[in-house]
Amino acid sequence: MSKSYETLALERIDDHVLLVRLNRPQAANAMNTRMGEELMDLFEGFQLDAGGLRAVVLTGAGEKAFCAGGDLKERHGMTDGQWLRQHAMFERMLRAIVACPLPLLGAVNGAAYGGGCEVTAALDFAYAAENARFALTEVTLGIMPGAGGTQNLARAVGERRAKEIILTGLPFSAQEARDWGLVNRVLPQGELLEATLATARRIAANAPISVRQAKQSIHRGLQMSLADGLAFEIECYNRMVSTQDRHEGVRAFNEKRKPDFRGA
Repeated sequence: MSKSYETLALERIDDHVLLVRLNRPQAANAMNTRMGEELMDLFEGFQLDAGGLRAVVLTGAGEKAFCAGGDLKERHGMTDGQWLRQHAMFERMLRAIVACPLPLLGAVNGAAYGGGCEVTAALDFAYAAENARFALTEVTLGIMPGAGGTQNLARAVGERRAKEIILTGLPFSAQEARDWGLVNRVLPQGELLEATLATARRIAANAPISVRQAKQSIHRGLQMSLADGLAFEIECYNRMVSTQDRHEGVRAFNEKRKPDFRGA
């Protein structure tokens, strides 16, 4: 990626994996207006041109916080109109993350509160450090989750658990997040990023059209009836029959070699 951002640190890993760090460690990587705008710009850009990328890993700078949620220092003193305008941008940012055509993995390296927890729930899946903590504390501040928290969290952990988390505002551990389905693995802090990148590299080595179509089939199919989901799956499947990568995959299998997928 050629762009540079004020609140995000981007690092190209190998040829096809991008590491994105939320980069406000002095504020526990809390999300201010600029970070929201930059995340929105980055992820909306992927919908137009992925630039050869095949997977993205999102993490936080430092070892204490993934994202502490919305920056309440910036929000202090906002008028109702200013608050609503900022939140409309956060909503657009969240939709861009959910709509990212590339596999999007999280390496939750510390506290993921409020919006940080909501972003975690919006990713395709996430790994967490042992010291990570999660919470949706909005009801303790006179608001409620408004960046997908009531929807994505419930889809990840189930309705009854989501109600307990959101209505109490109580924090929960990385182990609980794994047991409940919010994260897939819990790892020591020193192993977290490399393990997440290893998974991203494994995904990036697979046929990119296949990966993108499978991601869409799972995500959108779960919002349909089973019959409609099965029909959508076949539409996604048929997209790959005429691709060069499908032919390459079969050739490589029969020639007992690693396939060279080109995304075509």
